[in-house]
Amino acid sequence: MRVELDLKAMGKRIRNQREQMRLTREELAEKLGVSSKFCADIEYGVKGMSLSTLLNLSIILNLSVDYILKGYGDQLGIRDDDNRVLKESIMIPLNSCSRTQLKRVEQMVKIFVAAVNEDHESYDT
Repeated sequence: MRVELDLKAMGKRIRNQREQMRLTREELAEKLGVSSKFCADIEYGVKGMSLSTLLNLSIILNLSVDYILKGYGDQLGIRDDDNRVLKESIMIPLNSCSRTQLKRVEQMVKIFVAAVNEDHESYDT
């Protein structure tokens, strides 16, 4: 069975999310590590992309791979509506962070979650 992808529709979903996040094409290209021309080619459905680029787009734009490829599934890949809104509000500011900043945020989140879990356990006992 062969699955056909509509590159134009896929590009439109990518472009819409980029614009909604107020990222320029150049900013997205920089985050992806590709040229802005290649980014434009993806958005206009002229070119496809590697799996690596697709996964990075999914992370940067906070879209599920299913949504990027076929336009179905949860746009954010999060099923619970309350959690979706919270996670979205947390993720959007992170899109402008550098890799170094994201690594620091990751460390802080791990420390925070561990502390919250310890706090929660002390209330349970």
